[in-house]
Amino acid sequence: MTSPLTIRDGGLDDPRVQALLTYHFTTARAQTGRGSAHALDIDGLKSPEILFYTAWDGDRIAGIGALRRLDPFHGEIKSMHTDESLRRKGVGSAILLHIIAAARALGMSRLSLETGSWPYFDAAREFYRRHGFVECPPFGDYVPDSNSVFMTLELE
Repeated sequence: MTSPLTIRDGGLDDPRVQALLTYHFTTARAQTGRGSAHALDIDGLKSPEILFYTAWDGDRIAGIGALRRLDPFHGEIKSMHTDESLRRKGVGSAILLHIIAAARALGMSRLSLETGSWPYFDAAREFYRRHGFVECPPFGDYVPDSNSVFMTLELE
């Protein structure tokens, strides 16, 4: 990275953010079984129960992530994605830690997520495991699906 990473609230109207989101949405859907893709598009991320965050390396979008409130005590991580050229440089961890802090500040005691079961998602599942997430049954409106892996983290 060329400068210290900055995490900001919002950014869905920025064309650079939209380009990264479109890439994330398109690639995630292409690597997921039909009917099993749960990535949100830009309009889906504008929902009032979602807080959206962007990570910046100077003026360059480095990564994105969102927190969806499922109920007062349970949140879901959505749309985590780091620009490919900045992977393994701490961007994903910075966004995830920001989301965890935001969830705690909102009084949530649990964070969950859904990711794919296909090899394309191996690195994502390992990333979440390194941050304390463990596999769990489906939550919220999700149903059992061999193309999905559900993970959760109890917040202290």
